[in-house]
Amino acid sequence: MSDFLYKYTSQLNDLILIVCAVIGIIFYKKYKNYNSKIFIYYLIYVAFVDFIGSYPTYVIEYQQLHGLRDYLKETSFSRNYWWFTTFWNLGGVLFMSYYYYKILLNSNFKKIVKYVCFIFLLSSTTYISQNLDSFFNSQLKFVNIFGALVILNCISLYFIEILNSDKILVFYKSLNSIVSITMFLWWLIITSLLFYEVYFSAYDIGYLNLRSNVYLFSNLFMYLM
Repeated sequence: MSDFLYKYTSQLNDLILIVCAVIGIIFYKKYKNYNSKIFIYYLIYVAFVDFIGSYPTYVIEYQQLHGLRDYLKETSFSRNYWWFTTFWNLGGVLFMSYYYYKILLNSNFKKIVKYVCFIFLLSSTTYISQNLDSFFNSQLKFVNIFGALVILNCISLYFIEILNSDKILVFYKSLNSIVSITMFLWWLIITSLLFYEVYFSAYDIGYLNLRSNVYLFSNLFMYLM
């Protein structure tokens, strides 16, 4: 079973994201007049980013794309680290921050979200410009961890606002609350994996299996809850 999950983790993750995006589209009419619709846009965005980001696999598996594979092989775009850093670690974090900016009512909290995002974007782009080789060939822990802190800050502000209002009485009925709880746990779990990357080895099958399963079941928990 573990071998099956390891072998098809990428396909299963793709399937989860696509199913969630489709479900979001189906229920769009229900939330189109609420800020919660931004989360539906986010689901579609994540599915798109994941689909396009799998291009290194496509150019290998599909013979029609072998010409593109040979072209990319000689460039910095042969690997997809740059794509996911740009559109997931940066774009995804800013997308979710905008979501919380819209659902928060406290003007001071809104300002905190806005200024923290500005600092995150400025710091990350500066860091990337100074580490271009790593940008194309590895994960940038600084951007990953900073992005996680930005999201956790947004969620914490949302929880504080809920605790200081009457909304706490219907907390369990709110889509925003469910999203916040699952996002909070997901980011804690996924971010903690970064600290184990120093032990990563392409030959350590046990670690690879563990990491793949953590990502898979974390996605199952967050997107299908």
